[in-house]
This record gives sequence, structure tokens and C-alpha cells, in this order.
Amino acid sequence: MKPSRPYIARALFEWILDNDLTPYVLVDATRDYVTVPLQFVEEGQIVLNLAPSAVREFYIGDDAISFNARFSGQPMDVYLPMASLLAIYARENGQGMGFGSEPGAEGYMLDRTTESPANDKADAIEKPEKKKPSLKVVK
Repeated sequence: MKPSRPYIARALFEWILDNDLTPYVLVDATRDYVTVPLQFVEEGQIVLNLAPSAVREFYIGDDAISFNARFSGQPMDVYLPMASLLAIYARENGQGMGFGSEPGAEGYMLDRTTESPANDKADAIEKPEKKKPSLKVVK
């Protein structure tokens, strides 16, 4: 099954914007491939404002969040692999969600461009036969 983090992140981002609030993300800046302004990283983490007025070229994909923003007046391309996303929440009231190790999250830890033992193991596992869904009436 695909990891749920990108789907939940997209939904929470839209929900926060729909409520006229400011979406913030908490990011683990120590993860591989994270590109953030290091001068603002504290204790290995950084909080970023994702409001449409604060970012350009914003994109939430299945593997990462990317955008362009200005930090101290300097433009920067920011790249946040999904594994680095610790939380997404509204600045004004803190409503949102923190992320842990949901099912499928281990897939974020793999470098998809290289072969790994985990990929070999996944290829060796046979997928169960799909069954036709059925409904049961419960009273």
C-alpha cells in the first residue's frame, strides 16, 4: 500500500487554507535531500510558512513538497522529502497533525534511484490475490 503521508498532507493543507488560516510545516532538517535555509534550523528542525502569499511554485507530490520562497530577502528553492515532514498545522490555532511512522512510511527511507535489499525483498513477496469486495448488513 502507498504511504498515507502525502495524501494527508495535501488534505490538511487544503483544509487549513479553506478555513482562512496559515499552513505551517515542521520539518526534520537532518534528513537526506532536505533543502532549507540552514541559518534558520534550530535543534535539527525548521518551521516553514506554506501560505500562498509566502511561496511560489508550490507543489505537494507523493515523494516531496517543493516551493520557492524568500529568506532574508534571498530567493531559495526549498525541497522537503515526505520523510522529513514531522507536522502540518495552522499557525493561528495549532490545529493539524503530527506524523509518526504510519504504515508504508518506511518506503520514504529508500533511495529510489538505487537498488536496496528492501527493494529485492519486496520483489520476492507475492501479492495476495485480490478478492471482489462484498457488503454485509449489520443491524
